[in-house]
Amino acid sequence: MSRLLNKVAFITGAAGGIGLATAKLFLQEGASVIMADRDADLLEDARETMEQLVKAEGAEGSFNIVKTDVTSQEEIEQTIGHVLRKFSRIDIAVLNAGIPGANMPLEDYPVDLFDEVMAVNLRGVWLSLRSVIPAMKQQQSGSIIMTSSIQGLSALPGTTAYTTSKHALVGMMKGAALELAEFGIRVNTIHPGYVETPMMDAIHHAVVPDAPEKFQASIASSVPMGRYAKADEIARLMLFLASDESSYSTGSSFLADGGILAALPSF
Repeated sequence: MSRLLNKVAFITGAAGGIGLATAKLFLQEGASVIMADRDADLLEDARETMEQLVKAEGAEGSFNIVKTDVTSQEEIEQTIGHVLRKFSRIDIAVLNAGIPGANMPLEDYPVDLFDEVMAVNLRGVWLSLRSVIPAMKQQQSGSIIMTSSIQGLSALPGTTAYTTSKHALVGMMKGAALELAEFGIRVNTIHPGYVETPMMDAIHHAVVPDAPEKFQASIASSVPMGRYAKADEIARLMLFLASDESSYSTGSSFLADGGILAALPSF
C-alpha cells in the first residue's frame, strides 16, 4: 500500500465519481493528493470522506482541497503555484474534470452548451497540462493521465459535443507524449466505459426520467461483462499509470470498458 509514497498528485474533477475514487486510492498508496474541483459543496463532502478515510485507515498520504475552475487560466495557474509552493514538485497529474453536455441531435445542439463542453473537457485539460509541464520538466519525471471515454474511441448519436471533446484528448495526449518523452514525462489517456457515478446517474434521469433504472439495466446488458464498472475499478487503472509500474507506457490509450468496444454489432 505504498506505491505512491512521497509522490505529489494533482487531480481535477476530484470531488466525486472517478476523481474522488482516485484521490482515495492515491491517499491510501501514500501520495500527497491535491483535489481540485469547481463545486465547493461537493468539495466539502469530499473533504469529509477523505478525513474519515484517514481516521479509519491511518493512510500514509495527505490531502488538500482547492476550489478551482479548470476553464480559468488564472485559477489553474494559481492552484499549481500553490501546489509547488507547498510541495516543490508535481509527480502525477490526473486531468479528470469533465461534463457530459446534453443528448440531442447535432443540428439542435445549443452553441453555448457546445462551447461549455469544450471549455471544460478540452480547454480545461489543456490549461492544466501546460501548467504542470514546467515543474515536471525541471524534475525530469512525471505521469500525466487524461480521462477520455469509450466515446473518445467511438461515438454515440446525440452526443457530438462530448464525443468530439473526448476524441480531441487523444490527439492532445499523443502530441504531448511525443514532446515530453525526452524529459521523462509520460502522458496517457484512460477510456472508461459505463461507470456507476453521479454523472451517469444524472444522464439516466435526463434521458429516461420515468424509468432510469430500466435504462441503466438496458445499457448494462450491452456490456460483455454485463454490468457497469465501479469508480474504484477505474481508479486502479489510474494507479497503474501513476505508479512506476507503468514506467515504459506513454502515448497510449487504456480501456476499462468491460469489453464493450471489442464487440461487433449484432445483425
